[in-house]
Amino acid sequence: MAKPPEGYYKVRSHYRRKPRPSAKKLSGWSIAGLIAVVWLWSQLIGFGEASPTTPQTPPPSVSAGVGR
Repeated sequence: MAKPPEGYYKVRSHYRRKPRPSAKKLSGWSIAGLIAVVWLWSQLIGFGEASPTTPQTPPPSVSAGVGR
């Protein structure tokens, strides 16, 4: 009886691959979902947005008369 190749074992009349410990990988849909969440978060909150600017009131002009 022949020895099965490395990484396989014999099942009845054929060879089956041994399950390997797989690292958790992100699927394409998971990556697209993460990108969408980051984009939506940036739309709602904004990245690097400074505090709201208050409109500055212009100083009174020199030509305006004072209490005439």
